[in-house]
Amino acid sequence: MNKMTYKEKSKILSEHFNLLDEIIEIPGSEIEIRNIKFSSDSWKLLPGANEYYCEKHNLKFTESNNFRDEITFQQYPEFLKHDDINIQENNEFVYTIFRKVNDKKADSVIFLFHGLNEKHWNKYLLWAEKLVEETGKTVILFPIAYHMNRSPQEWSNSRLMNNVKNLRRQHSPSITNSTFANAAISARIQMIPQRFFWSGLQTFYDVVKLVQQIRANENYLVEANASIDFFSYSIGSFLGEILMMTNPKDLFKDSRLFMFCGGPTLDRMSPNSKFILDSDATIAIYSFYTERLESELKMDKRIAHYFNGDHKSGSYFRSMLSYKKLKELREKRFNELSDRIYAVALKNDEVIPSNEVVNTLKGDYRDIPVQVDILDFPYDYSHINLFPDDQDAVLVDKAFNKVFGTATEFLK
Repeated sequence: MNKMTYKEKSKILSEHFNLLDEIIEIPGSEIEIRNIKFSSDSWKLLPGANEYYCEKHNLKFTESNNFRDEITFQQYPEFLKHDDINIQENNEFVYTIFRKVNDKKADSVIFLFHGLNEKHWNKYLLWAEKLVEETGKTVILFPIAYHMNRSPQEWSNSRLMNNVKNLRRQHSPSITNSTFANAAISARIQMIPQRFFWSGLQTFYDVVKLVQQIRANENYLVEANASIDFFSYSIGSFLGEILMMTNPKDLFKDSRLFMFCGGPTLDRMSPNSKFILDSDATIAIYSFYTERLESELKMDKRIAHYFNGDHKSGSYFRSMLSYKKLKELREKRFNELSDRIYAVALKNDEVIPSNEVVNTLKGDYRDIPVQVDILDFPYDYSHINLFPDDQDAVLVDKAFNKVFGTATEFLK
C-alpha cells in the first residue's frame, strides 16, 4: 500500500474495517487488525445510582444528578435520558489492535486516543497503520466512554438526532452550531455537566485496567513487560495528560506521550463546532468547570471528594480545567515529564489554538522544556478535517508524513 495516496489508503482500510470480526486482514499489507472484548469495572462511578462508595477512603455518597432544567429536557427522547450506569454499550465493548502479521506477542504498545464526539474509527485507521509501519509497535485504538462503539446506536441516527437538534433550537433560539451530529453529546452534557468528568474518569480506569491485564500476562497479543506509550489527538490528549501526570500504580513511569492538536487546559479550548459541541453545551461545560466550580463543589460532595486532593487523578484533572488555577501543580508536573511529552499544533486550528498549546505546555515564561512544534499545512484544513479528500493529494501526503514522521521518531 506504500505507493497509494492518503485518500486511497484510507478508503481501503475503511472498506475492510469493522468491529465484529475478531481478525481482519488487509490486502497487500503486512498489518492485521484484531478486535478484543473488554469489560469496564469502573461503570459504578457513573451518574444514575442513588448511593456511591469510595473504597480507597471508605466513604459513602448519596447523589442525585438532576437535570439542570427539567422543563427543557423533559421533551427529549428516553434514550437520551437513560441512567449512565445502565448504558450497556459503554460497559461492554471491543477495542481494536493494529499489529504486524506474526505469531509473536508485542513487546511495545502505543495507545491511540481520539477526539471529542467521534462515532467512527475511519479517520484513525491510517494513523494506526502508519504508526505500526514506522515504529514496529502494536497500536491499540481505545474508545473513550460514550464515544465510538461505546454509545447507543440511536445517538448516531441522523433522523432521531435531527429531532433532538430541532428541540434544542426551539428551546434556545440563539443557539449556534446545533446539528444532528452533535445533538446527543450536547444535550447530555448540558443536562449533567458532571458527565464530562465521570466518563473521563471511567476511561482513565479502563486504560489502567487494560495495562494491568497486560502486566499480569493476561493479554494474548502483548507481552507482560511491554512498553506503553500514547499517541493522542484533540480531547484524547487531555486523557493522555492525566494518565501521564497521575502515573497510577507506577504503570506509566517510562511512557511517552505524543499529542496532535491537543494539550491546553479546558478553558483555552474552543469546542463550539457543528461536529463537537453546540454553543449551549459549550457554555454549560465552561460554566460548571471554570466559572462556578467552587460553588458547584459545595453542592456536589462526591465530585468535590475527587477534586480535593485525595485522588491524584482528580487533582490533575482539576489542574487542567483552568489555565490560571492550580498552575504551580500543573507546571511542576509538566517540568518533570518534559522529556517524555511532544506536541504538534496547527497554526489555523480554531478548536485547539496553537498558542494555547504552547502556553499550557511551556508556561508563561516558556521555561518548561516540553517540545512543541507549530505547523501550517499549505491547503485548506480544519481541526476536524486535517487531511481532506478534496485538497492536493501530494500536499496532503506530505503533511501527513511530516506529522507522523515526527511522531514515530519520538515514539520509537
